[in-house]
Amino acid sequence: MILDVILFYGAAMVALASGLFVIAQRSPINSAFSLIVTMCSLAVMFAMLGSGFIAVLQVVVYAGAIMVLFLFVIMLLNTKQDEGDRGGGIGRAAIALGIILAIQSMVVVWKGAETLPVNHKETTSADVARGLFSSPRFLYAFEATSILILSAMVGAIVVARKEKGK
Repeated sequence: MILDVILFYGAAMVALASGLFVIAQRSPINSAFSLIVTMCSLAVMFAMLGSGFIAVLQVVVYAGAIMVLFLFVIMLLNTKQDEGDRGGGIGRAAIALGIILAIQSMVVVWKGAETLPVNHKETTSADVARGLFSSPRFLYAFEATSILILSAMVGAIVVARKEKGK
């Protein structure tokens, strides 16, 4: 019991530290690798909470597929390490937007916890799949996400071709 608590809080501290490294790194590739560590530690936390299915999805989809896509785009664009000042107005705007995002996240978690069904721990992967793929409620979000990812890949290729042509 006490080992579970130590492991959970250890994974939470790793997630926080690697999340800070995502923001603090100057190299986009190092930042992406820090994001992979964040996602894997979140998977450990999901597993410790009894959601093994979500933990596996976290590793396979986010830490695997999405991060490979991110790294592909970063390497395709061949980004250079910026040597300029990262502070100034952009830094203050980023801090302000981060605070707003944190407040919105707390509100979503607070309101979401109130609307959880009583038997949410009994949900199986078949229930999740049935809800995602048979209900028209999620069809638009699923299709919009796939179009967004496809357009991001096409945009990255177009930007990379323009830079090579110069």
